Amino acid sequence: MEPSYRFRLFLLTGMVLLGCGVLLSRLHEFQIEQREKYVANVPTSHNVTVREPGVRGEIQDRNGTVLALNRRSYEVVFNLQDIYQSYVEQRKDDPKLQVEETFRGADGMPRLRKKTDIVRIVNDWVIPRLEAHGLGGKRFTNALKVHFDTHGGFVPFPYRTDLSYDEFAQLAERSLDFPGVKVTVVPRREYPYGTTACHLLGQVKQWEKGDIPREFRGRSRMHYQGEDKGIAGVEYSMDEHLRGKGGRQVYVRNEKNQIIAVEDYQPPEQGSTVELTIDARMQYLVETIMRRVGRGAAVVLDPSTGEVIAMASVPNFDPNHFVPSISSKQWNAYNTNKANPFLNRAINSYTPGSTFKLPTAIAGCIHGQTAYRHNCVGATTYGSLRIRCWKTTGHGSLKLAPALQRSCNPYFMSLANQIGNEAMVETFDLLGFGRKTGIELPNEDPGIVPGSDIWKREIKPGARLTPAAAGMFSIGQSDSMASPLQIAAATAAIANGGRYYQPRLVRRIITADGEVVRDNVPIVKVNLLNHGMTPQSIEVIRKGMWMAVNQAGGTAGRASLDKIQVAAKTGTAQTGQPDSGDKNNAWTAAFAPFDTPRFAVCVMVRNGRSGGKVAGTLTHLILRGLFAIDYGFQPRLTKTGLFPGHFDAIEEVPLPKDGYMTLTLEDTEETGDILDAALVRQGVPVKVTPRKVLLPSISPREDDTQ
Repeated sequence: MEPSYRFRLFLLTGMVLLGCGVLLSRLHEFQIEQREKYVANVPTSHNVTVREPGVRGEIQDRNGTVLALNRRSYEVVFNLQDIYQSYVEQRKDDPKLQVEETFRGADGMPRLRKKTDIVRIVNDWVIPRLEAHGLGGKRFTNALKVHFDTHGGFVPFPYRTDLSYDEFAQLAERSLDFPGVKVTVVPRREYPYGTTACHLLGQVKQWEKGDIPREFRGRSRMHYQGEDKGIAGVEYSMDEHLRGKGGRQVYVRNEKNQIIAVEDYQPPEQGSTVELTIDARMQYLVETIMRRVGRGAAVVLDPSTGEVIAMASVPNFDPNHFVPSISSKQWNAYNTNKANPFLNRAINSYTPGSTFKLPTAIAGCIHGQTAYRHNCVGATTYGSLRIRCWKTTGHGSLKLAPALQRSCNPYFMSLANQIGNEAMVETFDLLGFGRKTGIELPNEDPGIVPGSDIWKREIKPGARLTPAAAGMFSIGQSDSMASPLQIAAATAAIANGGRYYQPRLVRRIITADGEVVRDNVPIVKVNLLNHGMTPQSIEVIRKGMWMAVNQAGGTAGRASLDKIQVAAKTGTAQTGQPDSGDKNNAWTAAFAPFDTPRFAVCVMVRNGRSGGKVAGTLTHLILRGLFAIDYGFQPRLTKTGLFPGHFDAIEEVPLPKDGYMTLTLEDTEETGDILDAALVRQGVPVKVTPRKVLLPSISPREDDTQ
């Protein structure tokens, strides 16, 4: 073989071997080193799991009337991450896919960076296709951007929450044509009677990214949708029971991110039903009556069980405004209302005035002073300080029952000093004052008992209860603070013969399977007969309250009924806040019928100038309506609207034309104008316990870019 031929053959063989080496090297690079990269680009399907929210349980009244339910809501939501991925797959060379934005670096200097222009993708690519089916129109800019930056693909962006069924069906047929756009049916909270029982029911808010359990975070193909959560009222306190267990759907998607099948489905479950103690008809009645004043509260208890039959607070709010989220306009309207419509005044504390003479009377009876007598000359003197009785000419010599009837201040101030500070504080503590009652509502105010450990530690550090201060404490002035619920509970204990029941709002909790996880069991916290009271001494207090309503000279005659005997105690408390315009608060605590009590009632009116003329008349109207319902009258429950309240002084609530008040009342019925200015809180600010406030979900604003 010629040398030149052999050389060419050798050269050719070398080139073949070199080519094979290069080929093998490239094959190793493609098949081994970069295998995952290229496999990911091979058209294939994948699974995506969507966690669905559980169904919230219902809230009912004691008779089965549904106060909070779930309705079917047809919605369009965007998964912005899916929309972005689908867009990139189709238009990855689009130069407008990224947008530059300015931000400040760690050194505070401005920088430029590129980010996904999700706003343009949605507004220019998704919404026009929805508009073609009559479902577009809304444009978002900042809300979309913030949502995408914050939540990515984990939290759906609510685009339309007001679809009709026809719109829902139309879009559902074409859902595969809209990657990242989902039409869904979700349960939405509804309160069918509007503002009725709003402070008891509370409200809910949408779940947030921070609510995602740890095990679901960071999973790229797991979309978590959580349940609404309660942020006030029973919705908050019973949230654990009301929330249902979530469901799960597993979707199969193709390489274009389109859903081609549903591989697995586990439906969500419903939460427990919470049955309240209230009677919706009576709740509606009490709330309607309380609209006669600007700000106030009323509580109705069953003295034999401690159950809350009704609890009203004005002004009010509509919990439906928070579903699925509240508009900025409505939220601002609530927040700028200085009357504070979210405050449940029934469990907030106020200067109680002469209603504190009831627990003072109990303290006297427990400590052997049932027969105590005092001669009222129209004022009481402590050193150089002279405190007047509301009847400046004096009441003369009084025992306990007539002192309650006439609401004599010097009598109770003298009684308090007779039994001593320690005995007073112990009795008030026994009756639940100065601490929370334990009712199933958040943000209950414990109130203030002068002379208690908390008072000494937080209200007036280092102070002691002087004889004058003890006297003011006995008649509910100075630092004394209590809630209408606390006064109602103490009144119920007097009505039933000495048993202090823990006030209860939740009657039963029943799971979706019918299991009763909380039954209706009254809780007797204290029996006064085991602490020194006798049936006879309790009857003296009951008799004094009866005399206040049914005998001449009593301060509570306006609470009387025609054929039902009522017992009551009024109070007109100086607020110590003259600059606010709230000179006095009007109170009445009552129970009826006298012999076999069915209801215990407490009414409190902010800026009410007379306990008898304002709260007494409201008590009359409330009791009159309660007994009418008890005897068969059926008020028609309707959806009630907002009552914004006001700050006007309430001089008097007129009795109805057929009013039952037949006795001649003293024109000088207690006014509360009994204190030297130096004793009204003595200029010492009261420490206010911070309230836990949970903000609602506020609807994103639509940006009109058309």
